[in-house]
Amino acid sequence: MLKLTPFLLLILYLAAMWFFSAWRLKQELRQKSTPLRHPRLTPVLKRLGAAMDLPPVSAHIYEVEPVNGLAAPDGRIFLTRGFIRKLDACEVTPEELASVIAHELGHVAHGHARRRMIDFAGQNAIRLALTGVLGRFLPGIGGWVANLVASAVAARLSRQDEFEADRFASALMIRAGFGTGPQKSLFRKLDKLAGRAGPAAPAWLLSHPPSAQRIAAIEAHEGRWQNG
Repeated sequence: MLKLTPFLLLILYLAAMWFFSAWRLKQELRQKSTPLRHPRLTPVLKRLGAAMDLPPVSAHIYEVEPVNGLAAPDGRIFLTRGFIRKLDACEVTPEELASVIAHELGHVAHGHARRRMIDFAGQNAIRLALTGVLGRFLPGIGGWVANLVASAVAARLSRQDEFEADRFASALMIRAGFGTGPQKSLFRKLDKLAGRAGPAAPAWLLSHPPSAQRIAAIEAHEGRWQNG
């Protein structure tokens, strides 16, 4: 039993971190969000819902400035205030934001939002375990190497999730009559909208695939759907 104690403590620690992270995110979104009621987005929300034989899609505005979308672990969909400002400035179209919402619905449909919270705990478990092992053989840099490995594993899982959500979004956008054009056009302008001049980290540490890869993947799926 004594040999199992460190592992049980680690499991309890990771579970506590998971619940705390989920609670903190829920509180953050509750305090900084409002229902999405925008006259230019109401029609696209209806069309996305109708494409799934459901009422209009419900979404919220997350009152922060960075351009982004978010699927919460409880299934709610968010667009940031920064994205809404880009819409009002005519830098993005309602259809392009429909593709963001469809993408976040893909995360919900595949269970990514909840799984990412679990992945977060797993990433910390990998980091702690590797720090203990590598610290013995690489004094001084073992923790840094452990963090690098854990981050790379988490980034790879995140990129896979993004491609899955993109496929879901493409299928939904086609069924809703929008096609994939808005999805691809948004990717072409996304780095500029988000203020990114280029990747700041190696590709294997990026949590999102490069836009060019995402566009290529969408076009590849379109080709298979048309030929199938």
